[in-house]
Amino acid sequence: MATTVQTKTYLNFINGEWVASESQEVDHSLNPASKKEVVGYVQKSTERDLNHAVKAAKQAKETWRKLSGAERGEYLYKVAQILERRLDEIAECATREMGKTLAETKGETARGIAILKYYAGEGMRKVGDVIPSTDSEALMFTTRTPLGVVGVITPWNFPIAIPIWKMAPALVYGNTIVVKPAGEASVTCAKIVECFEEAGLPNGVVNMVTGPGSVIGQGIADHKDVDGITFTGSNSVGKRIGQAALARGAKYQLEMGGKNPVIVAADADLQLAAEAVIAGAFRSTGQKCTATSRVIVAAEVFDEFKELLLTKTKELSVGNGLDGQTWMGPCASESQLNTVLSYIDKGVQEGATLLTGGKRLENGELADGFYVEPTIFENCTQDMAIVQEEIFGPVIALMKADSVKEALKLANNVEYGLSASIFTTNIQHLLSFVSDMEAGLIRVNAESAGVELQAPFGGMKNSSSHSREQGEAAKEFFTSIKTVFVK
Repeated sequence: MATTVQTKTYLNFINGEWVASESQEVDHSLNPASKKEVVGYVQKSTERDLNHAVKAAKQAKETWRKLSGAERGEYLYKVAQILERRLDEIAECATREMGKTLAETKGETARGIAILKYYAGEGMRKVGDVIPSTDSEALMFTTRTPLGVVGVITPWNFPIAIPIWKMAPALVYGNTIVVKPAGEASVTCAKIVECFEEAGLPNGVVNMVTGPGSVIGQGIADHKDVDGITFTGSNSVGKRIGQAALARGAKYQLEMGGKNPVIVAADADLQLAAEAVIAGAFRSTGQKCTATSRVIVAAEVFDEFKELLLTKTKELSVGNGLDGQTWMGPCASESQLNTVLSYIDKGVQEGATLLTGGKRLENGELADGFYVEPTIFENCTQDMAIVQEEIFGPVIALMKADSVKEALKLANNVEYGLSASIFTTNIQHLLSFVSDMEAGLIRVNAESAGVELQAPFGGMKNSSSHSREQGEAAKEFFTSIKTVFVK
């Protein structure tokens, strides 16, 4: 078990300084594995605090964008080195703050380091193209210009990777930023910002303001001097942010919910499929936008697959994420636990058959945390809430289909389209899935969760505003194309 870190109060980071909120109020961040433990205190900021941060970012943007891409990339490389040195500390903080296992947060921190190094290299890559002109005596080319000040609004489920995969490209392409982390992950975000501070970025380039989403998140969306907003979170909040940004002409990027299906064809490797479904559904306690939520199985192998899935699920160990024996940690907060339990109740009330799990775990030390059993339902129909709505917890809706064509129809019959997976050894099934599945991330013979950092990431339908994050695709959001004609 890792050692307990002394509780401290974390300040906002504005214009290169750590400063208290003008409200003089703080919120606490609790350990979901032990609700009596306060991980840290963070600022309950006001609109005035946000204004100071945006002003600092606005003042810094001209100097920052005039640096070369290579110079900006060198700062990111320094941040990566610092984060690498602090990997164990920051990973432990993330586990204590939002609950996922230490192995997962260490992996997430390593991914953050890789993202920083990737975008450090982006500073040396091309920013435009030469385009032939109809005028033989003219030169025409494109270049790119940064948006300016970017508001970065991040969720609690990936407290390290998501802030970094938004901040790093925003910065290397010449923007300054104001980051607003989720309350449940604000301490971890503060430690990430400490890495940027130590790397010596100019004052005002990176700013962090913590506080209520209704004040700081909405304030970023409404602020006249915020030129772009990148958001990951719930659909309801994302749509409000998008509407506010649209109303004043700001650029916005929304990554939101998912109801991700896995199709298991009759010809699939069932052992492989069962292991991937469990990893996709129950890792991070199902608190991933790409988590497996629906599993649609060919009728002829349904019973065999179900037994495999149940056997493996019952072997999972649930407990404190700092314990090396733990496979699945707690829900990130009491409110998230209550949401998951309410959906389990809905599933039972609507007539689904509860096969395993479904209860809050309260034995021994688990009584102090927000634990729920990994849960599987069968006899699920398309009109049920557990089939249509994002739960964001360790709950699987198991369904049956007579063909891959029927499975695809069931898989597409939701409002979301983030990720999807199929297990098959049949090339025609594979090609049909790739062609007809309405999702931004398609995976074959692999779990629904996960995308490599150099590849575009984003969803279709109500999962996204239809832009893409990560890889070279990030350039499309964080910059605007400028066409130049020289006579």
